[in-house]
Amino acid sequence: MMLYDWFRHMNFAYPENFLLFGIIPLMIWWYVKKFDSRQPAIRVSSTGPFKEKTFKNYTRHLPFVLRLLAVSALIIALARPQTRNDQRQTVGEGIDIVLCMDVSGSMGSRDILPSRMEVAKEVAIDFVMGRPVDRIGLVIFSGESFTQVPITTDRNTLIEQIQSLQSRRYLKDGTVIGEGLATAVDRLSKSQVKSKVIILITDGKEDAPDTRLIDPLTALEIAKTNDVKVYSIGMGVGPSTISEGTGNEGNRTAAVDFLDERLLRRIAEETGGRYFRARDREGLMNIYRQIDQMEKSRVEYTSYKRYEELFLPLALAALGFLFLEILLRLTILRRFP
Repeated sequence: MMLYDWFRHMNFAYPENFLLFGIIPLMIWWYVKKFDSRQPAIRVSSTGPFKEKTFKNYTRHLPFVLRLLAVSALIIALARPQTRNDQRQTVGEGIDIVLCMDVSGSMGSRDILPSRMEVAKEVAIDFVMGRPVDRIGLVIFSGESFTQVPITTDRNTLIEQIQSLQSRRYLKDGTVIGEGLATAVDRLSKSQVKSKVIILITDGKEDAPDTRLIDPLTALEIAKTNDVKVYSIGMGVGPSTISEGTGNEGNRTAAVDFLDERLLRRIAEETGGRYFRARDREGLMNIYRQIDQMEKSRVEYTSYKRYEELFLPLALAALGFLFLEILLRLTILRRFP
């Protein structure tokens, strides 16, 4: 079984050398012809005394079998058997990105099915999975802002946190775009990479409680000072509905479409980014694809192919078979003229 596994994972650099196996039938033909010509012929009245078998009778063809095995092993060795181990190394200069996501009650609106929040989560996860060398963080905001995940290369943890997001669950009511943006900039302030990006997604306008510390324009200046580029996304088709309960149930109160596109466009343009409007899932996916194209990381894939040569055991086996053949011919199976 071990020998089978050894051969099963074997590759050959020169498989054309297997054509040399054509020598084997010629060797057999030559041996049979030569063996028959050497047999003595005499006339006897009975063959009874010659029917007795001895050790030499049973093993007289063994040296030739050993020679065939030696030639076969040598041919396989000439085909240069080897095992290959493919390895791939990913290196590159990534971009530090913070997803700054609105989790206010209006993100539960269903004008984009199943809801604005669910679609925003699904598309964000696809974006994260497509950025192999970037460090990505997650900031959420409603009536206050909070760092859900610092910038990290741990994709699994980040995706789990995005999947767990629900509107109106974590923070108090309101929409503090300024504080959300300022928190995201703070996550990037100590970054040493050349490109720092925030993807700000919201479906509302600044609706701050009395405890607000930073307004949107102040946050914009902070972003510009730290050379952070902001891509802003306004989400929603029409008027938002805000859940008074939790989950998918509860009373919903209609609200006007209060998306502040002017503010979002200004934040994006003054930081070197772009403003987008997402009215459905496909539109949001296309927006993330555009951002992905505009913010390309330098990624290099280096492939390594390591070969382990396996001809030596076969060459040694061929020598062993030849040695056994010579030994038998000179000792046990020695012929006398």
